[in-house]
Amino acid sequence: MGRSQETFGKKEKEKKRLKKRQDKQKRKEERKSSSGGGLDDMIAYVDENGRIVDTPPDLTKKEEIDVESIAISVAKKEEEDPIKKGRVEFFNTDKGYGFIKDLDSQEKHFVHVNGLIDPIKEGDKVLFELEKGLKGMIAVRVHIDK
Repeated sequence: MGRSQETFGKKEKEKKRLKKRQDKQKRKEERKSSSGGGLDDMIAYVDENGRIVDTPPDLTKKEEIDVESIAISVAKKEEEDPIKKGRVEFFNTDKGYGFIKDLDSQEKHFVHVNGLIDPIKEGDKVLFELEKGLKGMIAVRVHIDK
């Protein structure tokens, strides 16, 4: 009969492969046993101070809150006079727009000919109201202050 086809090198490689497989299986079993309880170890709780802890909260420290005592509201805004006083800083009658400078806040507001009640010119003292426009506050219902 003929000799076996397995040489010394082939036997050694097979032994190494078998040992690697056994070591891998052993490591896998160690990971399973050391991982603990699984999902229970991954749960986190928030204590009364807002910190994340791994122990469940103590229900004896729980405070009862009267829901009716909680007040939710917005601070009342002081109503200011909607009619403001100002002076026409610039007005182009050909193009139909200009700017009015508020005498109280010194802010300049855009005014369009469509927002005029009386015809105005530069230097006139006027009364006006503000409305929100596309690019900011605009002066509307503008009439000359008498």
